[in-house]
Amino acid sequence: MAMTEWQKRLSGARCAVVGLGVSNLPLIDFLLAHGACVSGRDRKTRAELGETAETLERKGVRLILGDTYLDGFDEEILFRSPGLRPDHPSFLSAVERGATLTSEMELFFALCPATVIGITGSDGKTTTTTLTGLMLETECKKRGRGHVFVGGNIGTPLLSKVEDMTAEDFCVVELSSFQLQSMRQSPKRAAVTNVTPNHLDWHTDFEEYVNAKTNIFCHADNTLLVTNAENEITCKLAGKISQRRLLFSSQKSCPSEFGSLLREGDGAFYLSGGNIVQWDGEKETAVLSRKDILLPGLHNVENYMTAIALTEGLVSRESIWEVATTFTGVAHRLERIREKDGVIYYNSSIDSSPTRTAAALSALAPKRPIVICGGYDKKIPFEPLAEALCRHAKAVILTGATAEKIRKALDSHDEIRAGKLPVYSKADFTEAVCYAKRIAQSGDVVLLSPACASFDAFKNFAERGETFRRIVESF
Repeated sequence: MAMTEWQKRLSGARCAVVGLGVSNLPLIDFLLAHGACVSGRDRKTRAELGETAETLERKGVRLILGDTYLDGFDEEILFRSPGLRPDHPSFLSAVERGATLTSEMELFFALCPATVIGITGSDGKTTTTTLTGLMLETECKKRGRGHVFVGGNIGTPLLSKVEDMTAEDFCVVELSSFQLQSMRQSPKRAAVTNVTPNHLDWHTDFEEYVNAKTNIFCHADNTLLVTNAENEITCKLAGKISQRRLLFSSQKSCPSEFGSLLREGDGAFYLSGGNIVQWDGEKETAVLSRKDILLPGLHNVENYMTAIALTEGLVSRESIWEVATTFTGVAHRLERIREKDGVIYYNSSIDSSPTRTAAALSALAPKRPIVICGGYDKKIPFEPLAEALCRHAKAVILTGATAEKIRKALDSHDEIRAGKLPVYSKADFTEAVCYAKRIAQSGDVVLLSPACASFDAFKNFAERGETFRRIVESF
């Protein structure tokens, strides 16, 4: 739908913004600016919202707060927060009465005139999104035209900027399964970095989680899918589509090793001779030397492969090299905080799943860090985490709501029974960090890599990471 059509539809329309979190506040401003009559609905009370409630009411927003915030929808258009399931009975009843259920991200996709590049996956989304944006931005500056906008689940709402975008611009969007669940439009280019069990506290089952991810490439707008040749789920998904595919692998070293995964028209990226190499169906081209990548770990080589594939034909090798030799990483992702008394402290608070923690441990090898784990329970299995910890950790400090579940997964391993891997439990996060300092010796590494979400004790992973930083810097 063109911008003018949406402007006409919003003018005078009764709109409900359900969930008054960070991404929805700019949405409210956008709706008000286009003449909508806006209601703000949230489970929080007026006291819990504080100044936000007063600010919204001054703007003319009607507030419906507290436990009954989903009752009695009388609005025409409902914008749900990504954390609210679209099949909630209150939403379904409203849709039956003729209301439209949508979201900030769905509205953005409908209005955006720029080339949209979307990234999803269980791990690696944020780094890949950042790298893709940096490569495009570097190239646009060289050419002197086009702008790059980066946002979505990465933390920056994009709707407020959509009227500044043109067809010459690029928009790189990180998309979570919550956002994708009800999407009816796909980005022009899309990547699925990998798919492993995640967010099973929200999704009804793993199948629903996988199906949500497919919305990033299953609609007509998509012309290119970049995905992981080493992940069983992504290989199955890629086998079901007709559009062009670029497969990447950090385990393969030539096109023949991809076997039947590659079909006519596909391309591939892999490691050979210390380089990331591209196969275009006819010839091999070395794109980037691994030694030029400042980020540690094989998982970051995969992130570069994904970003390079997404920007194929849009950026030069020079721009890719410039990013690789200057980018030192995303905050809270294997972020070196400081060295104190010969001990190095790393903040990897963004590691909210066992596979992320396994990748962080692998990146630090052969060092065996003291690892702080635990947090909010997303109902995912911890056996893969236990295996990674037994292989790579010097000691484990458990904290948060999942501490006992992780300990139970660890207890089945010989390393634990033999006393080779000490495991400690500390109920309080600060106590856990301070205990890591207490047991660490000169030459050790302390790693915050929770393998869990943060919501049992923190607003988000960034707040958890900043708390870790403050504690460590106070030593």
